Amino acid sequence: METRHSKSCLPLRLARFIFPSFDFRISFFAFFLLTGCGAPGEPHPPQPTVPKAIADLKARQSGDAVELIFTLPQATVGGEHLPEAPALEIFRGAAGANGSPEERSFRQVYTIPGALAGKYVREDHVYFLDPITPEEFRAHPGRTLVYRVRTRASKKRASADSNTVSVLLISVPERIAHLEARVTETAIELAWTPPDRTSAGDAMPPVGGYRLYRGELDPDSLPAFLKDGLKDISQAKWKSPLALLAPSTMERFRDVQFEFGATYLYMVRSVIAADGGTIESDDSVPALVTPRDTFPPSAPQGLVGVFLALGNPPAPQVELSWSLNTETDLAGYRVYRSEEQGTRGQLLTPELLPTPAFRDMTVGVGHLYLFTVTAVDRAGNESAPGAPAVVDVTQPSP
Repeated sequence: METRHSKSCLPLRLARFIFPSFDFRISFFAFFLLTGCGAPGEPHPPQPTVPKAIADLKARQSGDAVELIFTLPQATVGGEHLPEAPALEIFRGAAGANGSPEERSFRQVYTIPGALAGKYVREDHVYFLDPITPEEFRAHPGRTLVYRVRTRASKKRASADSNTVSVLLISVPERIAHLEARVTETAIELAWTPPDRTSAGDAMPPVGGYRLYRGELDPDSLPAFLKDGLKDISQAKWKSPLALLAPSTMERFRDVQFEFGATYLYMVRSVIAADGGTIESDDSVPALVTPRDTFPPSAPQGLVGVFLALGNPPAPQVELSWSLNTETDLAGYRVYRSEEQGTRGQLLTPELLPTPAFRDMTVGVGHLYLFTVTAVDRAGNESAPGAPAVVDVTQPSP
């Protein structure tokens, strides 16, 4: 029975007829093998995209949560670039008596779609918080949690496990529930009530101090941030994010590095010694402050008035001068004239005076005048008047 071949192949008998010599037959056979002539094989299904395994996973306790930090993979195991962020799968387990992970204890506790992964990225790293409930702290004091992370770019296959990290949980002070902010001319004064127990309800360990954090908010984001009276930080739009402002050993602090009109959010965390280092509590309730400049300058001092008769014929004038105010936001001065004790009288300077001097050329002969001066800052706050200068305008000599 004659063997049949693919239509794309030259029949062997025809080849012998065309290439009768032995050498040609050998050459044709080699060509047949190299060109893959024959029935095509079965097509291979496309291989799933598998991201490289995460190798830099870190974990640390942050208040009543464990913070996981790692870098998202940018390439597949084959070296191809990942066109978009993969989904995240976070696994949590426990450590055995010898400190090694108990493999059967691992459970997938979070799945984060790739489209949402960017929400947790800051400075090229993923920062993810796994909250630990007070019940877990009470049920497992001194418990060690173990974490692994996988990523997934295909439903068929996830990446290999990341490196394994562990965290020894330590009971921290409960969050500070009362934080008060008061604005003065030179500082935003913060005060808070210290915690008296841990977040798990246990006796309070010695507090080594406090750390204050401050961020500046975009005022346009305040309606969403304060929706329903709740200060939901996830809705905040930052001009500058929360950052450590200063440590404090007392339950109060004066922030002197601020600007009027800015919107600040403050938080405080208690600090305790733990495992050779320190650990912070959860964030306190936030204090939201938009300081307004409602503080007037000090009253001008040293006002002196001198009667002059200048010109031909001589005309009465009063020349005023006073000491310069030292406020950095000073906008200028206003001069008032009165003929009655205890009243401010007429404003002589509708436009603010930039310098501490003024000449009144509208005085009348035979009048006793009381001149006063006030200072005005750039926010429009006007000071009280300083001590008056009394000037008796007499008849000029001929």
